[in-house]
Amino acid sequence: MFGTVWRPAVSEPQYNIPMRTIAILALICGQALAAGPIVDTAKSPHAAFHPVAITSVKMGSGFWEDRRKINLERSLPSMLQLFEQNGWIDNFRRLSGKAVSRRGPLYTDSDVYKWMEAVAWQLAAGDVPQLRADFDRLTDIIVAVQEPSGYLNTYYQEDQKPKRFTEMVRSHELYCLGHLLQAAIAYYRVTGNRKLLDAGIRYADYVVSRFGVDEEPAMTGHPEFEMALAELYRVTGQRKYLDFAGYLLSGVETQRLHLTPAQTKYAFSGSPFTGRTIFEGHAVRAMYAASGATDYYMETGDPAYQDTLDRLWQDLVSYRLYITGGVGSRASGEAFGEPYELPNAQAYTESCAAIATFMWNWRMLLAFGESKYADVMERSLYNGINSGMSLDGTLYCYRNPLESTGEKIRNEFYDTDCCPPNLERTFAALPGYLYAASSDGIAVNFYHTSTMDAHGVKISQTTEYPWNGRVELRIDGTTNKEWNLRLRIPAWSSQTSITVNGQPVASQIHPQPGRFAEIRRAWKAGDIVVLNLDMRPRFTSANPLLREDMGRVAVERGPLVYCLEQGDQPSLRLFESSLTQTGEFKEERRPDLLGGLIVLHHAGTETAAPLKGASLYQTFPSPPLPKRPIDLALIPYYAWANRGPSNMEVWIPLGGL
Repeated sequence: MFGTVWRPAVSEPQYNIPMRTIAILALICGQALAAGPIVDTAKSPHAAFHPVAITSVKMGSGFWEDRRKINLERSLPSMLQLFEQNGWIDNFRRLSGKAVSRRGPLYTDSDVYKWMEAVAWQLAAGDVPQLRADFDRLTDIIVAVQEPSGYLNTYYQEDQKPKRFTEMVRSHELYCLGHLLQAAIAYYRVTGNRKLLDAGIRYADYVVSRFGVDEEPAMTGHPEFEMALAELYRVTGQRKYLDFAGYLLSGVETQRLHLTPAQTKYAFSGSPFTGRTIFEGHAVRAMYAASGATDYYMETGDPAYQDTLDRLWQDLVSYRLYITGGVGSRASGEAFGEPYELPNAQAYTESCAAIATFMWNWRMLLAFGESKYADVMERSLYNGINSGMSLDGTLYCYRNPLESTGEKIRNEFYDTDCCPPNLERTFAALPGYLYAASSDGIAVNFYHTSTMDAHGVKISQTTEYPWNGRVELRIDGTTNKEWNLRLRIPAWSSQTSITVNGQPVASQIHPQPGRFAEIRRAWKAGDIVVLNLDMRPRFTSANPLLREDMGRVAVERGPLVYCLEQGDQPSLRLFESSLTQTGEFKEERRPDLLGGLIVLHHAGTETAAPLKGASLYQTFPSPPLPKRPIDLALIPYYAWANRGPSNMEVWIPLGGL
């Protein structure tokens, strides 16, 4: 009932009617094709979970559907216009004879491909004729300039042609190919249209045949291609793609490519992945490399990869993960720092890095089925990712600091525009992350009003999460066979209750935070499960070795990290304000504020300004400055900087009168 589902290789036709015809008819009729999942582990022998098809999940109204609607109606159309205005699409057209110069950095192709992947996942929710037409139009433009060899990259043309694959640490050639394949696979899974997929396969075959241990040496430079190769293997069944991913991850070409330790550290590629002990170098590269390695592990079961993945995950959560789920503390090299090097105002925390963290932990969840990976995903999604797009869907954060003195942080476009379409594809794909199947049941990974109809089971979920911790699930369409329903209990929910048809579950009287609660029974149609999560606001402190946050606390409620923003207390000196240890949080629901949210109020103090002319340094202990009691209002971190540049603070001094 819940075992793996066999899917034939793309080269094996299933229908006499062309797949594209079936897909378009289904879309026109309001029914999407029974597409595959975002990451297809249905036949992966070392995966604990198998995602359900993205078209098997329909999201109802609520927190993320509001964001997805903005993404559909504003973000995707406006980003395509910006690509046109800035020459990203003309970079392809010029190769067909349009007399224009190439514009933008060498990796602009990947931005277009990420946007196209976002469109593909959006179409899984139902047809949007204009977006589908845009995708097909772009496909025609792209495929028209593919060389007979299969090579396809708008930068390494004309005078740059001799440099092809000679600058692998920085060239992004395989990175761009990886995103081409991801977009093509997504569109094929949703619509059955394989035109872009065929182009991607031609390019991938060119690469696989040209490079290798017995051929020319290769490395990815910017990992991503490894993930795409694993997914291409899953689509086609051709082992050569998985083997080439293994070749890239093996790092056997360090000597032939004359790579320095600094280069392999920065690129997080070019040396053996299984030799990695810590996250270092460029944060996005490192997380994408780990994602590809997890894909490779799920297909091979290589214990050296499992050991490395476990070691790196512990390194991430013990030393390098921001409370917002962001990673990458240094602007220089967009890189990880030393253990506990997590500055607030100087935090780089690129949006793409938070997305990469989400993507890697998704694969770790699929591989090992442990709730702790979904906890990291949720932290990143609700905070470090969600902050990356403005509430109106037209402005984006490249970096996401945890403290600000009012710099302009949101822009509509960047010369390096990787983050905006990356955010768009993440939001578009969200239905595909909510549920997963295992050999003995269904796991509910995330909570949002939705329906899932897959594997002979229909689950209808109703909730106001993350504002309310009550989640109701109705089970329908099931047989009377026993199976496990797994409900993720977030690590922050210290008091949780579960009932089935109004009665407590004997095996889950005290569900353990940070684990899946398993309910095994012969489910009947109409069974109602109610989960109540602990949504009380809480103070969170940092490890004492994280020196920048000593004497400070962060405020969290459910999955949301909160912050102080100047606009909510305009008359206060924000950076001379502290929270008191005493007093209770008061919650204020504000449907009129920043798209609708809950404001938290807590007692605090404001320290008097030092006397004019006071000495900069004084004999210890210096006399304390007087303080006055104040009320501090906190909003969710994702909503900051939506009212213009502003002072903001996540880690707040903890004091008292």
